[in-house]
Amino acid sequence: MGVLSQTPASETGLTARRARGPKAPNEANRQRAGYWFVLPCVIFTAVFFIAPLVMTLCMSLYRWPLMGKATFAGLQNYLDLMHDDSFWGALWFTTEYTLFVTPAIFIVAFVLAMLVNKASRFVGIFRTAFFLPVVIGMTTASLLWVWMFNDQVGIFSAVLMQLGIVDEPVQWLGDTGSALASLIVMVLWKASGFTMVILLVGMQAIPQDLYDAARIDGARWWAQQRYITVPLMRRTFALALIMAVIGSYLAFEQFYVMTKGGPMNSTITVVHWIYRASFTYFKLGYGAAMSVVLLIVLLILSVIQMFLLRDDHE
Repeated sequence: MGVLSQTPASETGLTARRARGPKAPNEANRQRAGYWFVLPCVIFTAVFFIAPLVMTLCMSLYRWPLMGKATFAGLQNYLDLMHDDSFWGALWFTTEYTLFVTPAIFIVAFVLAMLVNKASRFVGIFRTAFFLPVVIGMTTASLLWVWMFNDQVGIFSAVLMQLGIVDEPVQWLGDTGSALASLIVMVLWKASGFTMVILLVGMQAIPQDLYDAARIDGARWWAQQRYITVPLMRRTFALALIMAVIGSYLAFEQFYVMTKGGPMNSTITVVHWIYRASFTYFKLGYGAAMSVVLLIVLLILSVIQMFLLRDDHE
């Protein structure tokens, strides 16, 4: 008792601090460290996204030829755009293409995700096979399908003729009616795997106990998908649909490589028309104005989709 009473207070405090361990950093240090971690992303976004967007907005207010001096035009580019039938025709065709290809990609991807959702012996092989077209560049995939759609050396016409379905080679990309369908088939093959992965992640996030309880209560497979899978995947559906719609509206490479806007300018997308106006007709300011309008359209569509697919409790 006497020895303990003679222990200095400073030594007692030191022993207590050692027992507690090193002192934790204060809140200011935590925030400062967080800023340093976020800073590379902020710089990347500012350089590669915000700065080009501001430059595009500024360019849209000028008569900006590819070679020569830019002159300020105010809102004239936007006024000219209101009377540009080619732009609105391209925007309508892009909308039509989006209305066809987006549901098709979503349905195919959902079926593929259902097939590879359950653990089985070869599920990894099937997941890889379904996703493999995604890693191929769009230009490379377009060139591959141009060869397969070729009426002279393509595989599709040859197979149909061997089976006796057609008597002569089919002009897949040279006919107005079949060109869009051919492009949609190629995009389905190319893009469904990416949407499949997004939907697969959402499916695997649903607890298996919910399905087990539903089966015990007598719910069939269709009822399980309707009352469990679909409601709990609203956010995943919203993400997949928004990305599919944006990708469809920004479609360019497959049309430029496979049809070059033909036949008879029937497959010119809005991005293809922006490219022509900017680098064929040398109207960079006018092309920038069209890009701004397209950005506004995409923002409106994204907001509408997020509103329609929001959770009920939001």
